[in-house]
Amino acid sequence: MLFKKSNSKTKAYDKENQIPVLRCSICTGEQVAGFKDIHTGKFNDVTLIKSDAELKRFMKEYGIEKITKEY
Repeated sequence: MLFKKSNSKTKAYDKENQIPVLRCSICTGEQVAGFKDIHTGKFNDVTLIKSDAELKRFMKEYGIEKITKEY
């Protein structure tokens, strides 16, 4: 078997020090989902979001119920 499906349903992130954020460009409309450090403000991008389905998949992967947008 070449590909094995992961048993873990949700991926982990540091919930105490990071918040999920959707960064949106006002010029191009590009959206990038990732996590922002609440202490330093540093943004770690995870994936490019091209559709609502991709955003829903990202939120499901990390167990996120609410995500904030930044422009």
